[in-house]
Amino acid sequence: MSDTDSTSQSDTLRTPIVAVLGHVDHGKTSLLDKIRGSAVSDGEAGAITQHIGATAVPLETVSQMAGSLVKPEDFDLPGLLFIDTPGHHSFSTLRSRGGALADIAILVVDVNDSFQPQTEEAIDILKRTGTPFIVAANKIDTTPGWNPQEGEPIQKSYEAQSKRARSKLDEKLYEIIGELSDMGFSSDFYWRVQNFQSNIGVVPVSALTGEGIPDLLGVLMGLSQRYMKDEMAIDVAGPGSGTVLEVKEERGFGATLDVVLYDGTIRAGDTVVVGGANDPIVTEVRALLQPRPNAEIRTEKRFDKVDSVRAAAGVKIAAPDLEDAMAGAPVRVVGDRDIDEVIREVEAELADIEVTTEEEGVVVKADTLGSLEAMANALQEAEVPILRAEVGDIAPRDVAVASTAREPEHKVILGFNVDVLSNAEDELDKNDVKLFEDDVIYQLVDEYEEFVDEMKRAQQETILDKIVRPCRFRILKDHVFRQNNPAVVGVEIMAGTLKNNMNVMKWEDGEPTRVGQLSGIQEQGEDVSSARAGSRVSVAIDGPTVGRQIEEGDELWIDLPEKHAKILEQELRDDIPVDELEALSGYLEKHRRRDPFWGK
Repeated sequence: MSDTDSTSQSDTLRTPIVAVLGHVDHGKTSLLDKIRGSAVSDGEAGAITQHIGATAVPLETVSQMAGSLVKPEDFDLPGLLFIDTPGHHSFSTLRSRGGALADIAILVVDVNDSFQPQTEEAIDILKRTGTPFIVAANKIDTTPGWNPQEGEPIQKSYEAQSKRARSKLDEKLYEIIGELSDMGFSSDFYWRVQNFQSNIGVVPVSALTGEGIPDLLGVLMGLSQRYMKDEMAIDVAGPGSGTVLEVKEERGFGATLDVVLYDGTIRAGDTVVVGGANDPIVTEVRALLQPRPNAEIRTEKRFDKVDSVRAAAGVKIAAPDLEDAMAGAPVRVVGDRDIDEVIREVEAELADIEVTTEEEGVVVKADTLGSLEAMANALQEAEVPILRAEVGDIAPRDVAVASTAREPEHKVILGFNVDVLSNAEDELDKNDVKLFEDDVIYQLVDEYEEFVDEMKRAQQETILDKIVRPCRFRILKDHVFRQNNPAVVGVEIMAGTLKNNMNVMKWEDGEPTRVGQLSGIQEQGEDVSSARAGSRVSVAIDGPTVGRQIEEGDELWIDLPEKHAKILEQELRDDIPVDELEALSGYLEKHRRRDPFWGK
């Protein structure tokens, strides 16, 4: 390929978009900072471009940092664009035309800490969106006895280590490979991987010393060049397409959009269609803004206006009427197309993300459309119905909607990565609405499920307190203390719970006969309100006379109302002790011999 050919092709190949995911504290930000810092110190100042919500590292700079691992003449791609707004756990679900916004992802895992909830969540999202990824096994410098080799490729650094340090690191890396295997992925050290489409490459790195960073950049460039060249081919001159990362107020501009542009070009003055909370917003780009170089960031004007931006890039768009725009929503330049057609395109993309709602359920709020969709998927798996799901902070109207739920477990708002507006705080208490907040989707769903379980347990306990409990007991021989008014006898409880003031019965020739009512229970001379299986107690029974209605050695039962027997068998069988269940089964069996449908 001649130089001119190479240049013309790189004009139409965009930069791959790289998302960095992983558990909090595993080193996502420090890894990006290291790549930025190395880029600045290795190359000229400004060798990288700080975009809005993204960092562009051009091919020359990648090559300087990666050394022999990335030779510029082997690549047509212009470099790498890292999405890096801190705290965006939802990058992986931000979309571009129905797919993930990121072309490829780095999953950062702390070698000492292995997989954590956010790691598993990130993998789940990557799996669902089909985004290819590599694993950066970070903090290798903390391996006992490690001898740091600043900025070196990992194999060179690895060879410089003692046998003990190498085997310690191997142990931790194999643990990560094992965890990936448990989640359904085949993986290995990246230099052993033959086919990256069927195996995940694990790259040992240190965000602190820079070891392994050349390998990480080399693998990202290699994978993008080899497997994604077709996807990177864009019509540079065509109308721009992008995804909203955040909606922000900026002094002098009002509501602005932080956007990652993944196709075409956007220019000042262009008409754009943006996904809004109610309807698509049609507006005109007043200004395109890029951050000033680091040295000038202290000046009053933080942004430089630019005439146009081409994909892939992060850019801030200032335009009228953006207040209702949503994070995660599509942005489309109209260009010479029919405006209604573009509006339909945006509506269709938003419809893809519509969450199925029910007439009864919980209220869900999330920071972006992508995370809203991920929340909805997780709740659907947990069989939790959703009444309303929206992007944005928790407002008084959300509390008002949640407070209308009929079931107490649905008087709930689940907030993912959002704030609670101050005027909504007071409404929560007033309306008895429970709020759950978290920045890990699974934890949020788990917390809610625990709350529902606890609530159900409390309800069961209340029901159990009001319900007659099953019990089988027998009058002991030589333990008649009084024959009648009331009869006082010693009994042994065979199964179940004996409670005071309950009706007592016995079976004669297969028929139930009520014999009286318990009016007292004494255990070792003390009055008690109930006694459990295995106890021997003396009881007072109003009604019968010993020698007539009851005899020594008789087997007696607490008389269960049919409705109570049905509730115990159908709803509470998991909540009562085994011996009570045994007493219930015996009681039902006797009744059903004479009436098969009794208690059903």
